[in-house]
Amino acid sequence: MTYEVLIDGQSHHLELLRTEHGWNCRLDGEDAEVDAVIVRPNVLSLIVHGAAYEIVREGIPGDVQLWVENEHFVVELLDPRSLRSRRAARDTGEGPQRIVAPMAGRVVRVMATVGTTVEAGQGVLVIEAMKMQNELKALKRGTVKQVMVSEGSAVNAGDVLAVVE
Repeated sequence: MTYEVLIDGQSHHLELLRTEHGWNCRLDGEDAEVDAVIVRPNVLSLIVHGAAYEIVREGIPGDVQLWVENEHFVVELLDPRSLRSRRAARDTGEGPQRIVAPMAGRVVRVMATVGTTVEAGQGVLVIEAMKMQNELKALKRGTVKQVMVSEGSAVNAGDVLAVVE
């Protein structure tokens, strides 16, 4: 699973892979073996490189706050496959909208180049995964500011493919 995680407003790339001994985590390209146990609702016990941490989650409408020992963090988890994340991105309307690959695949068509004005719901890119083509659409009206891929490019789930402002 690949996620983009915002911690106190700073973006991090998180990859998680379940192993027989716990989890292999890669945060911003750095590997860590992690053992995680849910102790009780909203409390997680982690062992990372032999050090133990207790994580307490506080849910407040609009964001999630984590306490790691005595340190406080505001966290937002953006799962590219999550309907809730896509709805949240669509509802904000402010700032740049990043068009993210929902799955690994290959770009088969770039429909809107840099400088193109797009309407909400207009196709920007098409990716192919498992012989199925998926059109990725702009979630808001704006101008395509960046296209990070070209036709034929291989992409991973969570990769940012284009930006609309």
